[in-house]
Amino acid sequence: MSLSRHLAELGTATIHEAAEAAQLIDLPLRPLSPDMRVAGPACTVRCTPGDNLALHRAIAVAAPGEVIVADYGGSIDSGPFGEIMALACRMRGVAGFVINGAVRDSAEIVEMGFPVFARGLNIRGTVKSDPGALDIVLEIGEARIAPGDYVIADNDAVIIVPADRAHDALEAGRARAEGEARMMDRLRAGETTLQILGLEGEIST
Repeated sequence: MSLSRHLAELGTATIHEAAEAAQLIDLPLRPLSPDMRVAGPACTVRCTPGDNLALHRAIAVAAPGEVIVADYGGSIDSGPFGEIMALACRMRGVAGFVINGAVRDSAEIVEMGFPVFARGLNIRGTVKSDPGALDIVLEIGEARIAPGDYVIADNDAVIIVPADRAHDALEAGRARAEGEARMMDRLRAGETTLQILGLEGEIST
């Protein structure tokens, strides 16, 4: 199983808690469907709000397994990505799409099963005149995203792990998941969280 798939299965909450290098994109980027999740190296692109030419360029160069991360300036006044572009991504093997902006055709994209994370929905169209910038370092919220950094996204959050720390993040996440599994076994056996965490002595009488 690939590194990307392992990271996606662990999920954002586990990796963010366990891996010091993990960065949270602290913006309301939500999946179009709660069951969407994805992980993979970032293909980065910056767009001018109201113009989606840069997104067409990113789709044309993105490698299979990559997640396109688009900085649309946080604008939700137009929807630069929709069903046609989602299908184009699928056909090229792109793993998912994250945008600091809005998208359109949400129902069709959900039915297609292509993971999309966005700030909102807007059916207003865009022009195609500004080529934007590809393969650059983005700053979205408090997170810094360089090309090739790992993007992990699910219904809880979108997080970024630097490319050279991805394997460490995976091992830290696995260790945390194993610890949580043991804790849940103890809960099922009748213990309380106070007992398991050694917090009973913290309760004043």
